[in-house]
Amino acid sequence: MTYTALAVLGVLVTVALDRWVARTRLTSTRDWWSAYAIIVFFQLLTNGWLTGRRIVQYDPATILGNDRVVLLGEWRLLYAPVEDLLFGFGLVLLACTAWSWLGRRRERTT
Repeated sequence: MTYTALAVLGVLVTVALDRWVARTRLTSTRDWWSAYAIIVFFQLLTNGWLTGRRIVQYDPATILGNDRVVLLGEWRLLYAPVEDLLFGFGLVLLACTAWSWLGRRRERTT
């Protein structure tokens, strides 16, 4: 499975967890998107620095924009593959969903 497929799957699973499993619905709030904008800014800075200096390198055959997927060259944003944004979104949303769900659960027991 490619990095692209894993990143898209991660986003779909975490959105489903947020919306229908934990029912936190973070992605429907303005607070979530405001906080996420700050996170994305720093994620792009970090990813850009790491990939721009070649500290982290990706196999071109596993990311969006390789010759088998798109003939436009690799899709990157500040040197980092677009998949990094998807993967980061999934990780942050999963952590925030778990935090919110566990907090609500704790409030119910006390």
